[in-house]
Amino acid sequence: MISDLKLFQVYSAMARHAAESQKVSATNVANADAPGFKAGEIESFEAFLARTMQSGGAQSMKSDFKVGISAAPADPNGNNVSLEREVFNSAEAMGQHNMALTVYSKSLDLLRTALGKPR
Repeated sequence: MISDLKLFQVYSAMARHAAESQKVSATNVANADAPGFKAGEIESFEAFLARTMQSGGAQSMKSDFKVGISAAPADPNGNNVSLEREVFNSAEAMGQHNMALTVYSKSLDLLRTALGKPR
């Protein structure tokens, strides 16, 4: 099946990572004024790939992403959410998601062309 190809598994995981990154950023922004709130931080996609390739390859591509607590300095109220960092993380996740979907769809188009099937 097409979804068994490693290329599609990697870019599917990249799109899922971008969505999870957006979720973490949204949670952080929603709690930006909450005293004592510690911002969440998702592992990089590169770290996820390295971890999954060591622990079983393509089968573990569907595993969850590690989310930890940010070590950023805290305000006097104990909150360590930086809105500037969250805007940057959100924009980076959007770019990552767009790239994953573009490569995924263009690869499908290439396979269809190779098989002689019209779009």
